[in-house]
Amino acid sequence: MRSQPAPPTHLVLASASPARLATLRAAGIEPDVHVSDVDEDAALAAAEAVHGTLSPADVALLLARAKAEAVARARHDSDDAGTLVLGCDSVLELDGEVHGKPADATEATDRWRRMRGRSGVLHTGHWVVDDRDPDDGGTRGSLGATASTTVHFAQLDDEEIAAYVATGEPLHVAGAFTLDGLGAPYVRAIEGDPSNVVGVSLPLLRELLADLDVAWHDLRGD
Repeated sequence: MRSQPAPPTHLVLASASPARLATLRAAGIEPDVHVSDVDEDAALAAAEAVHGTLSPADVALLLARAKAEAVARARHDSDDAGTLVLGCDSVLELDGEVHGKPADATEATDRWRRMRGRSGVLHTGHWVVDDRDPDDGGTRGSLGATASTTVHFAQLDDEEIAAYVATGEPLHVAGAFTLDGLGAPYVRAIEGDPSNVVGVSLPLLRELLADLDVAWHDLRGD
């Protein structure tokens, strides 16, 4: 009798990002979504009070960890324990400064006037918490890393910037641009992993899962 394939290892995405969810789904992963209640400003302020100013890459990793651990705790205290939880956070580094989502259209416009014709680095922090029971193959491990991709922006004129900002898209994404949406024509080139710019580096996630003894295909249930 032919053996049945093992059920897929379950992944929980601790993020409200539609782009991250779509990227995982396109790679064959169907995660649950459990958005964290982390106060990002408070978490960053608390960390910098102890460690001083963090680098942009470390800011992304800190916030990714905070999200993953908050969701893992919430699920552990409920009937939804026994999963892998992935937290992600993205920031754009420009002139050594950290930029997340613009607060309003004015900030988005100012950001694009600075970015046009130049390059920035998109950092995405990834943190995975393995809350699976060891009897079920879990490790109870927790680890993370940051992927960084250099983004080269096109030379937009003021009319193009105004038209893009008017779509509302830049207000909902880190760095005020997308690679997989309306902002794609305004990105000339990238150096590094394109999925990282969308919000989750699939190659890095595969490596983190391997460190927790989870093969990528286990998430697909092959």
